[in-house]
Amino acid sequence: MIFGYGSGLDMTRRDLQARSKSKRQPWDTSKDVEGSAVLGALTRREALGAVGAQRIHLAQNGTVRQDALLSDMVWSVAEIVSDLSHLYHLSPGDLIMTGTPAGVGAVTAGDRLEGGIDGLAGVVLEVGPAE
Repeated sequence: MIFGYGSGLDMTRRDLQARSKSKRQPWDTSKDVEGSAVLGALTRREALGAVGAQRIHLAQNGTVRQDALLSDMVWSVAEIVSDLSHLYHLSPGDLIMTGTPAGVGAVTAGDRLEGGIDGLAGVVLEVGPAE
């Protein structure tokens, strides 16, 4: 059973991803970086209602980069959970991130990202300098 839903930013280090891909290696290290999963507060499933008509959006420095409806996702929430349950033992507290609309792009130090899904708490990320 799904407890709730939340907005999040699922960031990727494209430099690490490209390096791994060029060597035909797994690119999971490009997802395992500090600040790569920015999460908003969760909203209980029953408070949100049916998933589908909500808008999912992201602005970069005030310019909209991603804007779609959750109903545009290729797979429904139920289909995603079902598929993953065949690969993993899903348990209370597990988090599944999905639903990236078209418009993924690079970010640089100093960028401000603001995203959200209608009916859920939004997220804000200010990108700091690379270390």
